[in-house]
Amino acid sequence: MKDHVTIFDTTLRDGEQSPGASMNAAEKLRLARQLEKLGVDVMEAGFPASSPGDFESVQAIARKIRNVQVTALARTSKGDIDRAWEAIREAANPRIHTFIATSDIHLKHKLNMDRDQVVREAVEAVRYAKGFTDNVEFSTEDGTRSDRDYLCRIFEAVIEAGATTVNLPDTVGYAVPEEYAQLITYVREHTPNIHKAVMSVHCHNDLGLATANTLAGITAGARQAEVTINGIGERAGNTSLEEVVMALHTRRDLIKLTTSVTANQIHPTSRLTSLITGIVVQPNKAVVGANAFAHEAGIHQDGVLKNPMTYEIMDPETVGLSSNRLVLGKHSGRHAFRTKLSQMGYELSKEELNRLFQKFKELADKRKEILEEDIEALVAEEILRVPDVYELDYLNVVSGTVEVPTATVKLKIRGKEAQSAGFGVGPIDATFNTIAKMTGSNSKLMRFSVNAITGGMDAQGEVTVRLQENGLVALGKGADPDIITASAKAYINGLNRLEYMKKNPRLSPSEGLR
Repeated sequence: MKDHVTIFDTTLRDGEQSPGASMNAAEKLRLARQLEKLGVDVMEAGFPASSPGDFESVQAIARKIRNVQVTALARTSKGDIDRAWEAIREAANPRIHTFIATSDIHLKHKLNMDRDQVVREAVEAVRYAKGFTDNVEFSTEDGTRSDRDYLCRIFEAVIEAGATTVNLPDTVGYAVPEEYAQLITYVREHTPNIHKAVMSVHCHNDLGLATANTLAGITAGARQAEVTINGIGERAGNTSLEEVVMALHTRRDLIKLTTSVTANQIHPTSRLTSLITGIVVQPNKAVVGANAFAHEAGIHQDGVLKNPMTYEIMDPETVGLSSNRLVLGKHSGRHAFRTKLSQMGYELSKEELNRLFQKFKELADKRKEILEEDIEALVAEEILRVPDVYELDYLNVVSGTVEVPTATVKLKIRGKEAQSAGFGVGPIDATFNTIAKMTGSNSKLMRFSVNAITGGMDAQGEVTVRLQENGLVALGKGADPDIITASAKAYINGLNRLEYMKKNPRLSPSEGLR
């Protein structure tokens, strides 16, 4: 439809290229299911040729996701395309997405090829991919720094070869909206067979213009937007799905275009993405930030109380935020707990629900009220975790101005109990030193951060650590009202993730469409 914009979500591929955002197969599949629930048209599940782990993740997603096109990225080599097809061949509607750079700076310094060679390689790749599926997308990496007539030439050639979608990326976030709109318009007017393919835009946020450029490209005639949840991605990130979708939704008076996204799933999808990747959404982030629908100034509060439209251009319920909430505490039952989880976007199995409910009851005995952030912390710790090699059984720490910080730790290591004690310059250092000694870990602590994820004196503390060992980097998260216990949980969670990665090796991502 001419007034419909295809939403192509690349959170699982380009979003995962955010530093420290690597996801394991189970996490990617869980997020893929939520993207399906969100109603995206296409999900780019990964780059199968980049690593065995990514191949397996894409294959699992292709087998499970039925209502969304599943695509895999491939360079213009037969090996990459073969690998991509092998990963997605069982998808209900598979797409192969192949790309090659087209800017002179990339041709000279990266590819060492001339323009004619690139056109030939692009055409051969599209023809080869077309032998597997009719659904083939072609992208010109660094398109906005490419010669516009050369873009028309290569697009005409690949469409003739069978490409059904052609993408013009602003790979390095260099364009400004007016310029990008003019480029899209020029290509559409000077590519004779452009009507045979859907034109797509893929923008990066290096100058903070990704959403503006995407909207400019759409209004200039592009009908596919490539986006990520929370705008995560390489460097400064990609175009944010929630910003594009809600801009089209809110300004239908000006931009008369629609999407298939179920808007009330935006907020749950945002929170799940943040939870899985460990990338915190900034409070003032548009649409999904913690402050997006918060009002502190007296004038604003007065206006909103009289009529929310005075200072809110979107209804919070539209994006999945409820104006009322279930208050959960120690007297809450399983039904209320399950309903709250469902409202937050978590659909759990009976076994997962039972396990989480038990942990919820234990926490409720310590706190007056359980907030959404508490529940998310429980989900992260109990449901979205990798198999445990190490489990914390007991922790006791002695510290003070006249005491040498000492930690006594009892762990279960592969099911067997072990106990030890150690010292440090502080209680957390003593805890980490003891755990490292017991597990034999040589990992290096690259990051340590603490957040109070709920308010009040009895707030839960959330600790995030990033560990590095032998080229592998793992994120660990833990939450507890006691910050030292939360730190121990986070450290052990990170060690478990490192163990998982050692058994399920993932090579460094090969160069993809950035």
